[in-house]
Amino acid sequence: MNVESVYPKVKQILVDVLFIEEEQVALDKRLIADLGAESIDFLDLVFQLEKEFDIKIPRGQLEKNARGSLSEQEFEENGMVTERGMQALREYFTELPADQFPNTLKISEIPSLFTVETFCKVIIDAQQKAASQAV
Repeated sequence: MNVESVYPKVKQILVDVLFIEEEQVALDKRLIADLGAESIDFLDLVFQLEKEFDIKIPRGQLEKNARGSLSEQEFEENGMVTERGMQALREYFTELPADQFPNTLKISEIPSLFTVETFCKVIIDAQQKAASQAV
């Protein structure tokens, strides 16, 4: 399972959920800044993705994936992402150019980094976890 295999379905769900044209959707597009998504759209998007791919995406899973092996204390301090946390975000959001990362970031602003590819990666991760638990 790879990004290219899940992207067509993710793209179609984004078109349906956000009421946008297919041509607007690309892997590197940020959901909020580029595609006009709002926080309420994320709920519908996650629901549709879970249904389509028969997976579960727990609340906070995207942030947890982006945090990687860092503990919460290493990742965040007083509601702000730490320097080590920013490095983890840069490593996770490889599809984003460096200039799209702010110098400082509130935890509540992490969704502003979410791209179409981010959701493809979350689906792949969820499918791999489900497959490994089924064995």
